[in-house]
Amino acid sequence: MKLEFIALDKLVISSANMRSAKRPPDVSDLLPTVRARGVLQPIIVRPNCAPDGFEILAGRRRFHAASIVAQESGQAEPMPCAILEAGDDAAAIEASMIENMARLDPDEVTRWASFTRLVKEGRAIEDIAATFGLPDLAVRRILALGNLLPRIRDLYARDEIDRATVRHLTMASKAQQKTWLALREDPEAYAPIGHQLKAWLFGGQSIAVKQALFDIATYPGQIVADLFGEDGYFADADAFWTAQQAVIDARRDAYLEAGWSDVVIVPTSEQFHEWEYEKTAKRKGGRVYVDLRSNGEVTFHEGYLSRKEAQKAVRGEANGAGTKIARPEVTSTMQTYIDLHRHAAVRAALTDHPGVALRLMVAHVIAGSHLWRVSVEPQASRNDAVRESVENSIAEADFDATRRIRLGVLGFDPEQPTLIDGRIVRDDEGPTGDGLSAIFLALLDLSDAQVFQVITIVMGESLASGSPAVEAVGQVIGVDMGIYWKADDAFFDLVRDKEVLGRIVAEVAGEAVAKANVGEKTKVLKKIVRDHLDGAEGRTKVEHWVPRWMAFPPSAYTERGGVGTVRAAAMVEAARSVPPAPDPDAPPSADAATEPQALAA
Repeated sequence: MKLEFIALDKLVISSANMRSAKRPPDVSDLLPTVRARGVLQPIIVRPNCAPDGFEILAGRRRFHAASIVAQESGQAEPMPCAILEAGDDAAAIEASMIENMARLDPDEVTRWASFTRLVKEGRAIEDIAATFGLPDLAVRRILALGNLLPRIRDLYARDEIDRATVRHLTMASKAQQKTWLALREDPEAYAPIGHQLKAWLFGGQSIAVKQALFDIATYPGQIVADLFGEDGYFADADAFWTAQQAVIDARRDAYLEAGWSDVVIVPTSEQFHEWEYEKTAKRKGGRVYVDLRSNGEVTFHEGYLSRKEAQKAVRGEANGAGTKIARPEVTSTMQTYIDLHRHAAVRAALTDHPGVALRLMVAHVIAGSHLWRVSVEPQASRNDAVRESVENSIAEADFDATRRIRLGVLGFDPEQPTLIDGRIVRDDEGPTGDGLSAIFLALLDLSDAQVFQVITIVMGESLASGSPAVEAVGQVIGVDMGIYWKADDAFFDLVRDKEVLGRIVAEVAGEAVAKANVGEKTKVLKKIVRDHLDGAEGRTKVEHWVPRWMAFPPSAYTERGGVGTVRAAAMVEAARSVPPAPDPDAPPSADAATEPQALAA
């Protein structure tokens, strides 16, 4: 690198400058100094294709300020410049980024554009991280913005989407991103954000007919259509994946027969990130990656190698020794044969190890697989007051405190949900280790008592709100809602039925007070209830009051019905009346031997 003074008309902004695509910069802070003393700190340049010309890699604002001063004074002073060698684009991009990041921290979208160019110039993620003093994970997260549609990147750059939502969207397919944008732009719809978005992305519960690779006419399972018959969905996800997998296997065989070096199936628990790979022709050993999504979507990415493999192949060609990626030693059909026999042997042996099976079940509940679809209860509501009420409740605080303690033994991040619809959270947002096998091995190190404690948490997070199961468990355990709940503003805002309010007044204040205020407006009735619950205005304070609908078991205030918890209680009661199934291991009774004859008679 050498220092020279170069005339302004010999300088242009380089495309390698990380701010080259931005509008003219604000240089109001620099102008007074440049007017008084000129540009003191050298800018970074390199030679370009123009005769005696140079392009600016870092120092765009100083160049603009000097140009303004030259127009004002009519005299163009030359710029002090540090000249890099020509041709090294990666070094030029790094110089621009180091200079700009030291002065004004760029947004993540701007960093993404520059980091992506560095990767294309051959810089490894580890080298980029070391150059800019960032963790490898931070660089990977910024590069992951390349998975986003440009419209989503623009919204993020304008701070119209929060960081957590954007990071979840980087795991979405392009089709899912388009659907999310449509929801966001629809005033009558709700676009999920944060952890709700993750649950929405990886739920896998509603698989649309359009995702099928097979002929729908030959599908033996049931397809459910909406009321308008415009969209169809597979009623049985397992049956869908059986048919879908048959087509995937056939295509894999066809790819291998066509000469592709390998076909890699990317399971639903992982994602195919294009920025981690490089386009490579079939004749140069390129692979086919089959990206599976929980929503049934399948994408075939033809002709890719990891960047490391691709660079190795390029080096081999440069040295005259072409690199050829070897084919796998077994065909896909042989691999299926091996997998099925190993599966048969393991499940036969597993029948003698119930403790191992218990831990394996818990690992599946947490990590999920294409045969397990366990979803976290999102506790969702479009009403902000309802969401805030639940989030601030005693029950949620108690559960969260216990969850942090019990899942600490598995290395979970206490700030994240255990489950994201059958998937663990990856990277630093979940348990250490990699997926299902890591969780299973960690569970083997725990005692039975610890495993049971883990089960209470994952079962609590995946227990469906409003289901009869909630009612059944609450009755069996004997849940006292008065311990966990207290009437708040959201509750009173939602109680609007005057007849119901009258019965509530009778509960907390007595029948006499209820009769005396039977003609009052709902606002007055609510105040009477509030005063009694708070012990205000001279009222006797009522402790641990719970409306009938919320108690275990629940009941209604009127004969009109329409209370979900009461319906759920009726289902539980009906289930209690069903006689238990006979024990197949129990010895036959004395009457059992004569039962067939008696029936025949």
